[in-house]
Amino acid sequence: MNISSFYQQKRDVFLELITDSKFKIIPSKGTYFQMLDFSDISNESDLLFAERLTKDYKIATIPTSVFNKNKEDFKQIRVCFAKTEETLISAAKIINAIY
Repeated sequence: MNISSFYQQKRDVFLELITDSKFKIIPSKGTYFQMLDFSDISNESDLLFAERLTKDYKIATIPTSVFNKNKEDFKQIRVCFAKTEETLISAAKIINAIY
């Protein structure tokens, strides 16, 4: 298995696990990060939402506003799926419980 197939498989497993979550899944290709839209869950800024996920749910995410020049908030976070299957399953359970 080549490296792109390896990460594609991890992405596909992760997406299958979070299909029933309240997050909107934004298609991703060529990366080991999955973008998730949380606009149906919270009105918080992406920075505050990511901070709350870390503090309250013990899941680390990356707010996307830190990557754009104007710090524009699109209500999206990045989640790394370059993890063990056990970690992905645990993370998916947490993500599915967030409302």
